[in-house]
Amino acid sequence: MTDAAQSGFDSSNTSPVRQYQTLLEVSEAIARQRELSELFRELAGGLRQVVRFDYLNLILHDAARNTMRLHILQSDEPTFVELGFESPLDETPAGWVWQNQQPYVIQDVELESRYPRILQVLKTHGVRSACLLPLTSAHRRLGALGFGSREQYLYSEKELDFMKQVARQVAVAVDNVLNFETAQSTQRQLEQERDRLKLLLEVTTAVNSTLDVRQLFAVISTCLREVLHHDFASLSLYDRESRQLRVYALDFPDNKGFIKEEMSLPLESTPANEAFALRKPVTLVASDARRFPSEIAERLVAEGLKSGCCIPLIAHDQALGTLNVGSRSEHFPTTAEIGLLNQVANQIAVALENALAYRQIAELRDKLAEEKLYLEDEIRTEYDFEEIIGESQALRRVLQQVETVAPTDSTVLIQGETGTGKELVARAIHYLSTRRERTFVKVNCAAIPTGLLESELFGHEKGAFTGAISQKIGRFELAHHGTIFLDEIGDIPLELQPKLLRVLQEQEFERLGSNRTIHVNLRMVAATNQDLPRMVEEREFRSDLFYRLNVFPIQVPPLRERPEDIPLLVRYFTQKFSTRMNKRIESIPTEVLEILSHWNWPGNIRELENFIERAVILTRGLKLQVPLGELAAISAIAAPQQNNESTPSTGLSTSSKAESLAAFEREHILRVLKETHWVIGGPKGAASRLGLKRTTLQSRMRKLGIARP
Repeated sequence: MTDAAQSGFDSSNTSPVRQYQTLLEVSEAIARQRELSELFRELAGGLRQVVRFDYLNLILHDAARNTMRLHILQSDEPTFVELGFESPLDETPAGWVWQNQQPYVIQDVELESRYPRILQVLKTHGVRSACLLPLTSAHRRLGALGFGSREQYLYSEKELDFMKQVARQVAVAVDNVLNFETAQSTQRQLEQERDRLKLLLEVTTAVNSTLDVRQLFAVISTCLREVLHHDFASLSLYDRESRQLRVYALDFPDNKGFIKEEMSLPLESTPANEAFALRKPVTLVASDARRFPSEIAERLVAEGLKSGCCIPLIAHDQALGTLNVGSRSEHFPTTAEIGLLNQVANQIAVALENALAYRQIAELRDKLAEEKLYLEDEIRTEYDFEEIIGESQALRRVLQQVETVAPTDSTVLIQGETGTGKELVARAIHYLSTRRERTFVKVNCAAIPTGLLESELFGHEKGAFTGAISQKIGRFELAHHGTIFLDEIGDIPLELQPKLLRVLQEQEFERLGSNRTIHVNLRMVAATNQDLPRMVEEREFRSDLFYRLNVFPIQVPPLRERPEDIPLLVRYFTQKFSTRMNKRIESIPTEVLEILSHWNWPGNIRELENFIERAVILTRGLKLQVPLGELAAISAIAAPQQNNESTPSTGLSTSSKAESLAAFEREHILRVLKETHWVIGGPKGAASRLGLKRTTLQSRMRKLGIARP
């Protein structure tokens, strides 16, 4: 069987009628097909009936590279030539055809010497003869239509005439398809540009509508997915305190948990840090793990990411962080996509700068609001350091210590019984110090529930725990540049003491729910009525914290050790409460002052103040009427409990106090009864003048043995 028979060629089909019929079929195929590959497959089937060939190919001129590129290759035999095969214009017969617009016929490749590279390809595939015809439309030169055969001397002038007609029609078809592809490509580019402009508009809208960085990033990431196919996106911000990038926001729906928010990125050997340092985009592929030998690079590979890029966020020539986008595909991103990401990053940088400025303003505003509320509360405080009343030697010794330590920034530990005025001493230290113009923050550690104390001291972030619906500034942060007074320091739980020790030593801490370290400049004054050394021995209080607190201890004396100050305090409290209650009290009985000065006052100044306040309430005339019966009753109750206890040398015995108070009360009631002519009830009766109920007075008379003569 001949090669012609094997190819399906029938010489009887070469008549003009058959050729014209084939040209008609070519025209119909051109009208039907929009794809070059399908068009040539159909052409090859029809042309084999009238033209002898084993190979049919389409070679087009690439204007950008000035080369001839193989686009279509139709053959029944396997070939190693790949589509896209290129040759310089002057090194291929197709280039000669395109330049000269004339057919190029090779009757026998063995006799041809020009274009050795192409001839070698033909010989490898068993091609003995070939013919290339110019493809030229009314508008441009396109390339060449090539026929190849295993037979020699195959293409005569007669066949060339017909093949030229086929080439002219094929040129029209190729031109139409290329124009259609160009139109489609242009349309795709316009659609992409539309999508990108839409993305930038949505980003701009988001930037103008929210100042929350996480919300902003969530909106931007959603918009970005509609334009760029990616699997991972994150926002890394620079933390000036730790000098590291931190993953602030993350959009990674199907991650395996290797990448998380709040992760820190060391400032070396990571793509994000390189982009941040160089201030230019950094692209990466999976093989770059060696280029970035860091844990974060290994985590990215473990997540299955094969390509990506990091874009720096720059606003007003200041690098704020990076936008990081990754894909599990190896072909991301393109140059155009990097350009788009740059535009998005510029928008994010502006929004980020605004958000950070807003957050700083909001924090300052909240802090000022907290300070305002706190200072308003302080204005309502009943004591001022200038109101430390007393002239005793014990009190003067304390005030000398205050004057000595106040100008320094040393930590002070104030110790003393409850009600001795430890807070007044702390205020005196603050107002005599260089921090007097800043806030004095008081925290009663015993009055705050244990579960809330950490939040109260250190603050918390929104969502740090159930019920944390907003950010809260802690007392330490509020006391920045001022003084913090921790009353009842012995009641701080053991688990909080290391954090408190860190504030004392390093002047830094973190809010609950945050990894951001906050640095403060404050002075700490602590107070307690407990025996801290004993608590240290019993492991109820950390020894290192105690030693750090006990830099300058001040012992505030109880009221029983300064009895000479009691008359001064009684007069001060009497004037204070009578002014507040719009009462006129001109005198205090001497015997009352004498008895009060010898009373033990276990509650110290606070007890004395409350007692005098009750006395002012009960007083009806110009003389202070003191309910000494209350002290007598307290003495009677306390006496059995104190039989085995030693009595302070500065006071009377418990039984003596009770007898003195009872005798004084009896004389006082008798004097009022005589003045009211033994009238007990009524508005002018003795009970009213004594500030007692009638039945209460009668009961007291029976108890004291008072009967009308």
